[in-house]
Amino acid sequence: MNTKKIGFIGLGIMGSAISNNLLKSGLEVIGYDISQTALNQFKKNGGVTASSPMDVANQTNIIFTSLPTENVIREVITGKEGICSSKNNHIVLELSTMPLRLKLEMHHALQTHNKTFMDCPVSGTGAQAATGDLIVFASGDQDAYDIVKGIFPGMSKANYHLGECGNGSKMKFLANLLVSIHNVAAGEVIALAGKAGMHLPDVYDVLKDSAGGSKMFAIRGPLMVNNQYDQVTATIDTFMKDLGIISEFANDLHCPTPLFDVTHQLYTACQNQGKGSLDTAAVCLLLEEFAGVKR
Repeated sequence: MNTKKIGFIGLGIMGSAISNNLLKSGLEVIGYDISQTALNQFKKNGGVTASSPMDVANQTNIIFTSLPTENVIREVITGKEGICSSKNNHIVLELSTMPLRLKLEMHHALQTHNKTFMDCPVSGTGAQAATGDLIVFASGDQDAYDIVKGIFPGMSKANYHLGECGNGSKMKFLANLLVSIHNVAAGEVIALAGKAGMHLPDVYDVLKDSAGGSKMFAIRGPLMVNNQYDQVTATIDTFMKDLGIISEFANDLHCPTPLFDVTHQLYTACQNQGKGSLDTAAVCLLLEEFAGVKR
């Protein structure tokens, strides 16, 4: 398979950043998105635009997808103008965070058309995607992974092959559970520091590299300190989808997740208060309101 010419379907916050880095790594990338604005930017970045998922599939053998909903994924892969309808051999790498059942459904659908599906969610925010600071949780056929693994360094700092298809999503659910809790913990600290009258930039500078620091504190702490939640790396609305997926996964396994359940309710409260379009760091704003902190 030609690993120097690839397809990319879905050019949103994550997809545009990842595809841009793949272009910078020297690959020829054929891209598609329903947004003409996204396509125009992709073309400015050096990409070649396609007219449909089928158009991408007819020009490439390796296709990345980064898509927002279950219905869109089904349409792109199994729809009338979808990847399954192309006669080319394909390895499809699905990067989105979606329910495990959907990933396995797409795996089966492509398998019946003699194509290979790899479940490859990524860990990292949109801001991290822009700098290539992602981790790829790859899962699926070993031979397919051996073919595509040389592409991953162009978009990520590390990648792991985790075995059978679906294991990548399971790992992503664990990662996002930690992200949800660490983000709320960061907001709680900033709210408490504000209540105590401390100088918030100092709090951030001292704690970010301390034993109590975290990746989420380092990334989202500045947004909290500056009270600027419109610099979006991931919206609360988008993250609520991920939280629902984690809840479904844990419930199906009858596994209690008490800390996660509490944080989930805080994100829900943010959404109910009209903060859904803000960055997930805005959970700090909610906690400050609870504490009576005014800035």
